[in-house]
Amino acid sequence: MRICFVSRRYWPAVSGMSAYAENLLRALTAAGHEVTLVSQYRGDRRGRAVYGGGPPPPERVPDGVRLVALESLGEQAVGDGLPADFEADVAALRDTITGLHAHAPLDVLHAQYGYPTGLAALEASERLGVPAVVSIQGGDGHWVGTCCTTHRTAIRRVLRDAPALLIGSASFRDEVAARHRTPAGRFTVVPGATDTALFRPAPGRRPGALGDPPVLLYHGRIDVRKGVLDLLEAVRLLRAGGRRLRLRVSGTGPDLDRLTRRARRRDLADAVEVLGPTGYHDAPAVYRTGDVFVSPTWAEGFSNTILEAMASGLPVVSTDVVGVVDCVRDGLNGLLVPPRDPHALAAAVGRMLDDAPLRHRLARTALRQVLTRWSWPVAAARICAVYEEVRAARPAGTAPRSGPAGSGAEPAVDLSCRFRREPHLL
Repeated sequence: MRICFVSRRYWPAVSGMSAYAENLLRALTAAGHEVTLVSQYRGDRRGRAVYGGGPPPPERVPDGVRLVALESLGEQAVGDGLPADFEADVAALRDTITGLHAHAPLDVLHAQYGYPTGLAALEASERLGVPAVVSIQGGDGHWVGTCCTTHRTAIRRVLRDAPALLIGSASFRDEVAARHRTPAGRFTVVPGATDTALFRPAPGRRPGALGDPPVLLYHGRIDVRKGVLDLLEAVRLLRAGGRRLRLRVSGTGPDLDRLTRRARRRDLADAVEVLGPTGYHDAPAVYRTGDVFVSPTWAEGFSNTILEAMASGLPVVSTDVVGVVDCVRDGLNGLLVPPRDPHALAAAVGRMLDDAPLRHRLARTALRQVLTRWSWPVAAARICAVYEEVRAARPAGTAPRSGPAGSGAEPAVDLSCRFRREPHLL
């Protein structure tokens, strides 16, 4: 099968989307498919400063995958003081896919993120008669369409017309379906996954073991919406109560400078270590330096970092929110607290540190579950089954739609959208 995978972000951008894409591409080529990766990237200084940017390095693309890198010139208009031109990037993606198909006919298009990549894949699908699969992930589902009428219209078009929609969890599906008035049956839930060969417990270390002093670990996007500032406050509360502990923060994102400034204050400076960006293949070593993984996120599509922590043998404290409750069960394989509540977070961390039998049991259960439920061979098999379904559902001899993709009455662009000013938050 010839598959065109269209990504919103890929390495060197540090993102859960990059890890997801790399693992899926590797699984697809291992299954014998011909895969082309079309990846957007930010090449400007402003875009690089948030996640890292530049064209995907060929050595990070799995063997057998053809790479086509597209600079997000429309987004980069913000560097000139202009609103981001997402429409230009959609057109560039759509036309690139069309050109690839003209050179070597494609069987399936798979877009990672509903907008802008999903809209581009849908328009190419309508132009070419090639079925499209769209993965709704993370902030794409939480934020797009809540920002302006232009993006609400665009994402609802994708949700209505894409031949297949993938989503990482049932709770996330229900949120997106309700917000955009889309039948829940339109979505196929394919839970997130992790590379359990790469992420595994440190040799000879019992899952749930503590160091002296214990180290809390946060690894992921440094974004206020991930609860990282709530975590700093929880650590301050724990230390004010007389606890000896350390917090290690790994990752990058839009609020890295803000977090770093807060961590340098007198009440936290000797307890918090900010590592900055960590490469995907360096992350296993970072997990092995932690004792308890803390993810105080406000919402997720499905949390890759929680799965990585579980696979590394770490007990998990997280929040009772969409996208987390599908993989963390309070008292079964982790502890959950309300989001945006540093006091509750501090109490749960304290309980995890004090109750050794609980901590070991949660870590063991989580490790067992991630190996059997959330590994990449399981996820990739489900995704390939969807590819086969959309190919079979397309009638033989389906003709491309007449006229240019995206033609017709298009809504006026709403330039007040917050993502026009800060497209990196999309």
